[in-house]
Amino acid sequence: MTMSGMENRTVEEDGQQAVPEPKDPAARLDDLDAVLLDLDGVITETAEVHANSWKEMFDAFLRERASRLSAGFVPFDIDRDYKQFVDGKPRYEGVASFLESRGISLPQGHDRDPPDKETVCGLGNRKNQLFLKAIRQNGVTTYPSSVDFIHYIRRLGLKVAVVTSSRNGREVLEAAGVAQLFDATVDGIVARECWLDGKPSPDTYLEAARRVGARPERAAVVEDAVSGIEAGRAGRFGLVVGVSRDGNPRLLQRAGADLVVSDLSELHLGDGDAHDGAPDKTDGHALENRMPPAPPALEKLDDIKSRIGKRRLAVFLDYDGTLTPIVARPDLAVLSDSMRSTLRALARACTVVIVSGRERGNVANLVGLEEIVYAGSHGFDIVGPEGTEIQHEEGEGFVPEVKRAAAEIGHRVAGIEGVLVEDKKLALAVHFRLVKPHDVPRVEEAVDAVMAQHPLLRKTGGKKVFELRPNIDWDKGKAVLWLLEALDLEGDEVLPIYLGDDETDFDAFRALRGKGLSFLVAEQPLDGAADYLLRNPQEAETLLAELSAFLRGELAQ
Repeated sequence: MTMSGMENRTVEEDGQQAVPEPKDPAARLDDLDAVLLDLDGVITETAEVHANSWKEMFDAFLRERASRLSAGFVPFDIDRDYKQFVDGKPRYEGVASFLESRGISLPQGHDRDPPDKETVCGLGNRKNQLFLKAIRQNGVTTYPSSVDFIHYIRRLGLKVAVVTSSRNGREVLEAAGVAQLFDATVDGIVARECWLDGKPSPDTYLEAARRVGARPERAAVVEDAVSGIEAGRAGRFGLVVGVSRDGNPRLLQRAGADLVVSDLSELHLGDGDAHDGAPDKTDGHALENRMPPAPPALEKLDDIKSRIGKRRLAVFLDYDGTLTPIVARPDLAVLSDSMRSTLRALARACTVVIVSGRERGNVANLVGLEEIVYAGSHGFDIVGPEGTEIQHEEGEGFVPEVKRAAAEIGHRVAGIEGVLVEDKKLALAVHFRLVKPHDVPRVEEAVDAVMAQHPLLRKTGGKKVFELRPNIDWDKGKAVLWLLEALDLEGDEVLPIYLGDDETDFDAFRALRGKGLSFLVAEQPLDGAADYLLRNPQEAETLLAELSAFLRGELAQ
């Protein structure tokens, strides 16, 4: 794999500080299993939003402090202060680093400090409040070349992870519409939960490599911050790439980048030199078809059964769009008698779990079978066979917040025809399938306005629906992994499979990659989204019936 677009670096001869000699950047594709990318400034155009939020927060603090102490006001300088003391670091470390540069000492405080409290954490929370307000008002823009690059390396079969110090990483990815492109996300929330040191420590990048199953020496790090480059070097990663969009690559070179580019369009995979900006499709290392779209499942039944072998099955199923067609209103998504009979037969042969964004009681009533496990609200609320309850308690504290947000959104959209607000106890959904197209922006504005007042919630999407969920690191993928452990279904003797139809199910597809089988229920396949394709719920029913018959045959032997 040759990454061209810039000449190899050499030691400076102009009396300036010497640039470290790089390792040979001509690492081949076969030498890499994963690419780990920073978020702000590499994938999304949020670095400027972050910088402006830091400046607004610090300038207000410094101005008030100067007035109180009758001292001169020296504003926060984005070009100098942001890059040197803040960029790439965890939020509170950035606050402390800048304050130290100004000789200012404040109490550390607690991460729950309100934004108006004069502590390190209080200032950090004030900056975060400004940042969230900005992205919720203006949205998040990605660099198209970066998204193209990620799609390309996924097709080549490389794992892809995003590594960011921000605790808003998942919200930014979802707001940008690219969350489904990553096999793992290691953000500030993960760092806190796993006790990982932030950049320039390599801890978060090493954790991302672990999560995608790649050794550091077989992974590339792509960063735009000095602290991130230093993290890549400290972790001894196979390749460290700097992205310098401001035209000044020296900082990243001095930090230890193997090469620096101004945009990811300059990175080329394969043996060829830089050419037309597109990856070389003719050389032997640009394996375009290494990750083809998912094949039709019903044409691969023998392969699927062979992969099951004599293992036990654990079948996880989405409801809307998977077991029933997508309909105009949630209450019209009625399970057919034939699908119910198929599920009943399958549940007699293996464990069957419905994992739905719906409220648990609602989906249980719609399916009407006591033999299966119901995981409602994306896995927060679970009831098993014969009423056995398995509670994931982390979401329970969000119930009042969801209830208040649902009421506020209902008030704001009361005059919009066709909108439906569904309080699902641990999440709320705002359905706009029946809303006139010109009114949809009004619906989203109402959702965003309420979300801005409820930072404990985050917005996700689906098919003609906006959803507000607890703003914690939890999704269907984590719910499936948690359920496998809770139901004692871990181990090589069990093969988990998952059927789903929209972006909320992609988290489960990623969670089971390398551990089980995933099936996308959609008319058209998506590159790398799932192992197999089912074109509609009728094909899903056929597959489940085939699995049921196959398992009964195995059990009879």
